[in-house]
Amino acid sequence: MLSIVIPTLQAEHTLHETLASCTVSVLESEIIIADGGSTDATLSMARQNGATVVNSQPGRGVQLATGAAAAKGDWLLFLHADSYLSSGWETHVSEFSNDRANRFRAAVFDLFLDDANPQARRLERLVRWRTRFLALPYGDQGLLISRAFYDGLGGFRPIPVMEDVDFIRRVGRAYLRVLDCHITTSAAKYQRDGYWKRPLRNLGLMCLYRLGIPPTKLAELYK
Repeated sequence: MLSIVIPTLQAEHTLHETLASCTVSVLESEIIIADGGSTDATLSMARQNGATVVNSQPGRGVQLATGAAAAKGDWLLFLHADSYLSSGWETHVSEFSNDRANRFRAAVFDLFLDDANPQARRLERLVRWRTRFLALPYGDQGLLISRAFYDGLGGFRPIPVMEDVDFIRRVGRAYLRVLDCHITTSAAKYQRDGYWKRPLRNLGLMCLYRLGIPPTKLAELYK
């Protein structure tokens, strides 16, 4: 069984497309919405699409951990609420999860952005390089992992930022794979903050994190 875990907070404008992409026919699955206190139509939209809603303290790390704790599946697929899966994704997920050699491996998707701007294509190439050569995907690329491996690594830690980097470092380069399909993510944050400024800010936060600055302090800087 596959449990799809999606953390949400005021996600009514993007969640419908995310949930629509999660419809599967070849896998037994469930969708877990770990909500951090939405007051818009997020929760009603989730329930209308057959998802199970669990309430959580806000913060992506704690929401991911809360959603995983409520999940029943042998495999977990973590998604962001502004991302949607490409057609045929379930075949790739099924092939990966049915291979016993992958029981203690994790997989991510290639990243596409929903923007025709050439800067979006440059950023996608940068993400592919970062994923393959630095083994450093971010959370908006999704994460497929067995329950056994997830629990063995201690799960997502309830930290306000860098929860994806923290977890993927515990997975390790040798145990990370890239699936031969993609996930499309909203480009709104790059359109708002800039295709150069936002990645540079993220890089700066990453460097501070690697230098040992606490995630609580980084969250203040992020805001």
